Amino acid sequence: MRTLCASTLIGEFFVIGFAGLVAMQLGDLPALTVWTVSGIAMLVSLLLCGLLGRPGGVQLGWALQVALIASGFVVPTMFFLGAVFAALWWASVHFGRKIDVARAAAAG
Repeated sequence: MRTLCASTLIGEFFVIGFAGLVAMQLGDLPALTVWTVSGIAMLVSLLLCGLLGRPGGVQLGWALQVALIASGFVVPTMFFLGAVFAALWWASVHFGRKIDVARAAAAG
């Protein structure tokens, strides 16, 4: 599960960065605000890669998905991209757990 979820989070890292660039061009927000919020979200996505094996890691990932969808209020395309990444997150968790169970059964 960790591999699939980490791959999704790395993809989100790049999307958040690109969304920050778009937000600078679209809105009335100061660049410092845009990059502070984007930078924190990018850092969270990277840190979550390491927290996936710990209790609450997946739930924090869901919180990031909600935040990505909510970022659509600043960059409207993020409503769509956030929903796509939420679906990818669900698939990563769901199928990743199935893969973990199959590996454990095959190992012993």
